[in-house]
Amino acid sequence: MKFTLSWLKEHLDTQADLEAIVLGLTRVGLEVEGVENPADKLAGFTVARVLTAERHPQADKLQVLSVDTGSQTLQVVCGAPNARAGLVGVLGLPGAKVPANGMELKVSAIRGIESNGMMCSTRELELGEDHDGIIELPEDAPVGTPFPDYAGLNDPVIDVSITPNRQDCMGVRGIARDLAAAGLGTLKPLLGTEEQPGEGAAPHIRIEDAEGCPAFYAQAVRGLTNGESPDWMRRALTAVGQKPISALVDITNYVSIDLGRPLHVYDAGKLSGGLVARKAQGGEQVLALNGRTYTLTPAMTVIADDAGVHDIAGIMGGEHSGVSAETTDVIIECAFFDPDTIARTGQALSLTSDARSRFERGVDPAFLDEGLAIATMLVQHICGGTASPVTRAGTPPLGTRSYAYDPALAGTLGGLPVAAERQRAILESLGFAVSDDWQVTPPTWRRDVDGPADLVEEVIRIEGIDKVAPVPLPRAPGVARPTATPEQKLERRVRRAAAARGLDEAVTWSFLPEAQADAFGGGAWSLANPISEDLRVMRPSLLPGLLAAAERNLRRGAGAVRLFEIGRRYLAEGERPTLALVLAGDRRSRGWREGKAAPFDAYDAKAEALALLAAAGAPVDNLQVMGQAGAAFHPGQSGTLRLGPKTVLATFGAVHPSTLKAFDLDGAVAAVELYLDALPARRGSGFARPAFAPPALQAVRRDFAFLVPADLAADALVRAVRGADKAAITGARVFDVFAKGGETSMAVEVVLQPGEKAFVEAELKAVADKVVAAAARLGAALRG
Repeated sequence: MKFTLSWLKEHLDTQADLEAIVLGLTRVGLEVEGVENPADKLAGFTVARVLTAERHPQADKLQVLSVDTGSQTLQVVCGAPNARAGLVGVLGLPGAKVPANGMELKVSAIRGIESNGMMCSTRELELGEDHDGIIELPEDAPVGTPFPDYAGLNDPVIDVSITPNRQDCMGVRGIARDLAAAGLGTLKPLLGTEEQPGEGAAPHIRIEDAEGCPAFYAQAVRGLTNGESPDWMRRALTAVGQKPISALVDITNYVSIDLGRPLHVYDAGKLSGGLVARKAQGGEQVLALNGRTYTLTPAMTVIADDAGVHDIAGIMGGEHSGVSAETTDVIIECAFFDPDTIARTGQALSLTSDARSRFERGVDPAFLDEGLAIATMLVQHICGGTASPVTRAGTPPLGTRSYAYDPALAGTLGGLPVAAERQRAILESLGFAVSDDWQVTPPTWRRDVDGPADLVEEVIRIEGIDKVAPVPLPRAPGVARPTATPEQKLERRVRRAAAARGLDEAVTWSFLPEAQADAFGGGAWSLANPISEDLRVMRPSLLPGLLAAAERNLRRGAGAVRLFEIGRRYLAEGERPTLALVLAGDRRSRGWREGKAAPFDAYDAKAEALALLAAAGAPVDNLQVMGQAGAAFHPGQSGTLRLGPKTVLATFGAVHPSTLKAFDLDGAVAAVELYLDALPARRGSGFARPAFAPPALQAVRRDFAFLVPADLAADALVRAVRGADKAAITGARVFDVFAKGGETSMAVEVVLQPGEKAFVEAELKAVADKVVAAAARLGAALRG
């Protein structure tokens, strides 16, 4: 919500300066996002008079001007057709920057003639669209005056962030009301709200959709002239980012920003019959003022005539009945539309507008007559014409409500005791009605107030939340007990373990484009009101965000990317805590000793997964490696780590090339997803580690080389060997694989740990026989 300081002072009688007003806005809960002064971008532009104008000797379309700046006479080369001696215009001096393109003006030679600046058009100064010639000011314009001072363009623009609950502050008057209540001035009376006697026939309107449009008021103005709006209105709209179009359109935009009351104006000559607020018919279409055609559904409210739809109610008008320079008769619409209907329609059509942003918050239902009277008054004052009587259809949903309020709540609930009469004054200055027995009735423009707690909030924010004394929470004596849950402790352990292994933590969006979610099985959760169409689906995996981050880093020259994230996946059965990591780029850089660069592979992913599972307390020695990692992974270079056949603790491997293509990634990428909610609960409590008890005797290692079937998984062989004698064998691993002539040899190192006494040869042979027998059951034979 943007407004100028002078615009604010049209409603607020105050002597406060800009700094005090900005501070006051922040104190009452209206966050100031920024303050800018249009004069800053027009620094270096001054009112100047052309003394002489001679044809350029080297160019027919250029002239050489001598220009009086008030303090000196400068030579300027100009190509404008209206440049002539005696013209008073705007000169950009060397060093100034042209607002339209950012070009810095310098002393330069144009076709061999020195030029000391530029005479400017309105488009170049971003003050309009005229570019046919340079600006022509009145002859009595003071030469040498900075142009922003002369044109009144040194009016600061304040940008305030309005939260969805403060629909009353979507107009400048609502903001002025808050500042007046805070003591920064007095709210001026609102003028022009009285209905004037009308002439001629009143417009014909009716309501068929009372749910979507409870109230519909209209007034005709005939015999008007739709030209340009006055300078004061054009300057105000331009300052807040609105493009002036025509007087009728500018009036509706001005009233919407000034009073938070959206309106619409129809060209009466383009209508067929009366206007009706009704539901759209299925498949009905309308060409909106933005030039796009929208297909409507029966859930949407529209304004139509006998021929068809002319307005997507409360959002955007249609092009067919829009006003133009030839318009002489208009119908001004002032209606109340249901906020929920407006929001759903806007979401379904992906259509936003200033009117929608106000209607879906809820405009003041009691301000229809006054809003229509002010708009009609402005139309007649600027465009002329004769107004008809007002036609009213339906009843606005005033919904008055009152709450019993205890002034002591300001101290007990808000933490700031405020005198009862001071609270009464605050509430009444904000428009609340307060009875003698403290029954408080909110004004019709405050639909967000719903109970005594909201009344306390109003009192505290106006009195000053900075006055609330900081009070520490009570603390029990002694050492505080741990408050972290087991889930939080688990996340801490794996986060520290991942960081210790050289991984960088990332935080990515929980929302994804549908295409990225589809690459990982599709999203089960779709947002009804996404912050962006590209962020509509809740992520079914953390990997899409990390892959997108890896792609950005690699594109910017990163040699290796090692990212991890802890967050939530959103599945049909609910949210699932997860740790994911991505390894992209080169695991090993090229070098004279290392040779070629080596990319990350599935074994790197598996190593990371096992290390993090170990840090989480999972029994990694008992895990099984199985396939079925999912379509996002390479089927021959991925797998799952399971505790039993059904409990999947992690998925790891090389990402599938088609998945990489979806994220514009080249080369090999390895990834892991570790499912924190599937990890077995860690038994025991307390912080002490178990006592370190090293074995008394040295371990014995034996190597076995087996000829194995080509389809035998190394993990299956290792598990069989480890289980051959659980008392003696404490570890086993594959340390060599050799394949030749259709045969595969796997060498396994077996670790045997003696207990109270050393092994004898017979005991070692017995264990070896058990190992060979266990391998044989898998089709493996000891190599001769």
